[in-house]
Amino acid sequence: MSPFCWAVIGPGGIARRFAAALPHVAGAQLGWVLWRDVARAAAFAQQVRQPGQAPAQVAVSLPALLAEPALDAVYIATPHAQHGDLVRQCLLAGKAVLCEKPLVPNLAQAEVLVGLARERKVFLMEAVWTRFLPVYALVQAWLREQAIGPLRGIQSSFCFNAPFDAHSRVYDPALAGGALLDIGIYNLTMTRWILQQALGACPQPRSIHASGVLAPSGVDQRVAATLNFDGGLSAQFICAVDGHADNGLRIFGERGVISLPVDFWQATEAVLTQPGQPEQRVMAPFRGNGFEYEIEAAQACVRAGQIESAVMPHAETLATLAWMDEIRRQLGVRYPFE
Repeated sequence: MSPFCWAVIGPGGIARRFAAALPHVAGAQLGWVLWRDVARAAAFAQQVRQPGQAPAQVAVSLPALLAEPALDAVYIATPHAQHGDLVRQCLLAGKAVLCEKPLVPNLAQAEVLVGLARERKVFLMEAVWTRFLPVYALVQAWLREQAIGPLRGIQSSFCFNAPFDAHSRVYDPALAGGALLDIGIYNLTMTRWILQQALGACPQPRSIHASGVLAPSGVDQRVAATLNFDGGLSAQFICAVDGHADNGLRIFGERGVISLPVDFWQATEAVLTQPGQPEQRVMAPFRGNGFEYEIEAAQACVRAGQIESAVMPHAETLATLAWMDEIRRQLGVRYPFE
């Protein structure tokens, strides 16, 4: 198989994890790194260089990078507010894009980019790596065979403590900071995924009720929300950057519970509990660090000439952003670029 050449834009911690996963994907290689700080880009290329291989090249500019004929796809790992313009330029150049979540901070921006990807017939995917993890294939099987019976509710938490810094990526409104976009997106996208597996499709909520605490900079530092659906089904979550939680996910059914007890967004363990039955605990360790599965899926789509992934399609990006727009509206969070 011929090499599949990636470029990374935004060489930070998340990009380092992406680069570390590439050796676990057949044919994948890092060809270029781009950032406004050339020295930082060069240092990143050296740090992630694989033994026996030359380091990735440092691109001198985005136009120069996008003109590279050997470039197959671009991975964008910049702060959220910078995603939109970078994605747009890549799509206009005909280069496939895997962009860190959230794709962009709001639905209106996403609709424009999705429209452009479809018009240009260029692959675009939001990098929601959780949906591609092996453990969720096991959860999918339990849900589809109704191991816990009809669905009754979903609960999840994703919280960590980041001291307030008005200029940090997490707290700066100019960078589209806030707990919801940074980590709450995992709660919502996996809530949607669970509903799809259990019901065949994700229904529209009858209501969304959100509350939270805003940071001094005006972004959300803590969010608690309940989404209510027909039949009394509800999904609840809390996300925060000002405290800790168990960071688990629980799926309640008429006849049992499925839980991802630890760090559900990067889970390797799932538990099925049914009254009167022995607990079923399954492990699904990563081949590498977990990012390899979404990379593998993106490469397969690009090689097949597809413009979206069936696991993380454009419609899911748009629907999740619509929910987050409503939650931010209720909290009173607006960004200066909106």
